Amino acid sequence: MKTYLDLSELGMSFTTEHGVFEALTGVNLKIEKGEFISLIGHSGCGKSTVLNLVAGLLEPSQGGIILDGREVDGPGPERAMVFQNHALLPWLSVHQNVELAVRRRVMGREEVAEQVHYFLSLVQMEHASHKMPHEISGGMKQRVGIARALSLSPKVLLMDEPFGALDALTRAHLQDALMAIQAELGNTVIMITHDVDEAVLLSDRIIMMTNGPAATVGEILAVNLPRPRDRVALADDPAYHKLRQQVLRFLYEKQRKVTQLKTATGGVIRRTA
Repeated sequence: MKTYLDLSELGMSFTTEHGVFEALTGVNLKIEKGEFISLIGHSGCGKSTVLNLVAGLLEPSQGGIILDGREVDGPGPERAMVFQNHALLPWLSVHQNVELAVRRRVMGREEVAEQVHYFLSLVQMEHASHKMPHEISGGMKQRVGIARALSLSPKVLLMDEPFGALDALTRAHLQDALMAIQAELGNTVIMITHDVDEAVLLSDRIIMMTNGPAATVGEILAVNLPRPRDRVALADDPAYHKLRQQVLRFLYEKQRKVTQLKTATGGVIRRTA
């Protein structure tokens, strides 16, 4: 298939009081339309930097990003972000939070109302459309944040640990909802997670990032589990457990190497003159 999102030789450096901090180097990744990609790795391995580069919130120091044949040179409505803290506007109702995004695409009053209802129904939140953010739970807030992002009809949905702050049951429900939504809409999704089970359950491919000295793509794991996926059935699937072990093995090995590097350098890594 044709590459839809192409990250080519991406590098990102930041100037600090200690010199130049090289956060990323030589990141190459080709993503197909409709793929679900997870970025996983230890804290500080550049996952959020990659996501912010794709979002256009950062300009790469090296390399570039092509989305659907056009260079990414800043933020745009074809990319939408879902944050861990949902980022709802507290003075607006659930309906109004989503409506604010819908009005970027639609102007007619009836069509706006229809679109808001549709995207809230996707995340099963239409019953709470009149409520204010402080009146709903954390999981419900996150559902609204997802609905708001989807209502922009983005080509790429970017998710920065969207379920990290939720309890296990709520997290499972939202994972299932996300799989159903992505199956219906066919969005391309890039998600940061620290949860190995979440990555294997949701992803078509898992991008495992190295820790340094300058972070890059370490390994790419194809998740060839059939869809739709049932978490209960996967619990007894040897293929699922094999994939899970491959990710864990990578993470443990990389952590061991970083610990050795920190010991050898007195804890100072990823800095250049």
